[in-house]
Amino acid sequence: MTDTTEPTTGPTPLLVVDVVGLTPRLLEHMPRLAELAAAGSRAPLGTVLPAVTCSAQATFLTGAPPSEHGIVGNGWYFRDLGEVLLWRQHNGLVGGEKIWDAARRSHPGYTVANICWWYAMGADTDITVTPRPVYYSDGRKEPDCYTRPAQLHDELTERLGTFPLFHYWGPGAGLASSRWIVDATRHVLATRSPDLALCYLPHLDYDLQRFGPEDPRSHRAAADLDRTLAPLLDDARRAGRTVVVLSEYGITPVSRPVDINRALRRAGLLEVHVQDGMEYLDPGASRAFAVADHQVAHVYVARPEDVDATREALRDLPGLGELLDDRGKKEHGLDHPRSGELVAVAEPDAWFTYYYWLDDARAPDFARQVEIHRKPGYDPAELFMDPEDPYVKVKAARALARKKLGLRYRMAVVPLDPSPVRGSHGRLPAGEDDAPLILCSLPDGVGGPLEATGVKPLLLRLAGLPG
Repeated sequence: MTDTTEPTTGPTPLLVVDVVGLTPRLLEHMPRLAELAAAGSRAPLGTVLPAVTCSAQATFLTGAPPSEHGIVGNGWYFRDLGEVLLWRQHNGLVGGEKIWDAARRSHPGYTVANICWWYAMGADTDITVTPRPVYYSDGRKEPDCYTRPAQLHDELTERLGTFPLFHYWGPGAGLASSRWIVDATRHVLATRSPDLALCYLPHLDYDLQRFGPEDPRSHRAAADLDRTLAPLLDDARRAGRTVVVLSEYGITPVSRPVDINRALRRAGLLEVHVQDGMEYLDPGASRAFAVADHQVAHVYVARPEDVDATREALRDLPGLGELLDDRGKKEHGLDHPRSGELVAVAEPDAWFTYYYWLDDARAPDFARQVEIHRKPGYDPAELFMDPEDPYVKVKAARALARKKLGLRYRMAVVPLDPSPVRGSHGRLPAGEDDAPLILCSLPDGVGGPLEATGVKPLLLRLAGLPG
């Protein structure tokens, strides 16, 4: 008897690379990605407000706006804790159905690898690699990563070395971290072959914020990343894996830092408490304060009767372009309980600092360090060593020497002057040249412009699964 049953086929394997900061302008300096787009397809990609990593990635993976998945920025004020927290890592913070849940409904056993996309920990993915320092009991912080399965940690460390945390962010941020992530992704594809592999490459974030998107050093950064990415693209092609390259936002030129919290403090709305001569934001006692996040800031107002006073305190603040109320937040898909009572959007050439002290001598000690989890807002000055300190490199060398000896150390090298920052993001893009892109290795992969909420159904379609 002849068996006429047709063989079953699995989903088409996908590699999704988040080249953060990729725009049409930068693609001109990235010949390998340009070649992928020319042989395949490309389209403008819409983003969300705020156009920042955590919000955009959550939208890509859930198909929902921040008003639904709840990731209203890279951090926010946790009202139930009374604390501002940025760069949390647990996937439980992200609401909505993730792409892997949708895929498994129609294809049980669908496998997913997440290599450095955010909110990786606790996610129901099969393979996870994410930065995770070792915090020793004596206060030292050392580079490392978290992996699942656990044995993957030693595989990657033995093959690639320790995750280069101090090249992932801070004054030393550079190509080494993206190269490590590319090589880790190649290893995962070769040894585990997941149906969907997510890879996040942060390199374009660095020099574009340091120097601006039109600086030749930023163009070189794009070319360097393009060359680093090429072997991963070659691996995917040989394995018959469909490649999607996308971006969360475009970085645009800025020249004006906006001290939104200082304006609120001068108006008598923001409170601080003092320890050892240093001032710390006191969110629970403040009538209003802002969580600065690049070009967007959530303004938290404790009592409804103080909303008008807060609005008045910010009305003539130079560099503030728009102040969204409940109606504005709803129009932008940002009406979530985690959002501030007001949301400030900077003018195109401006961005928000987190600074709340009025005298640098009263700044907390973490202000001069790379401390992304202690600062109550985003600080791009962490990409620089203080140019006003003639001994900054000597201090850094001494700190590194103490680190190598296993001693506690303070890397107090970050400037309190934010003026060197030349690039930022967070606003909705003004035009396609500075907006995110999506590329696909298939000629019919992407058609016309795609919204960020359309990425999840697109990936399911490319995998051959119902959306």
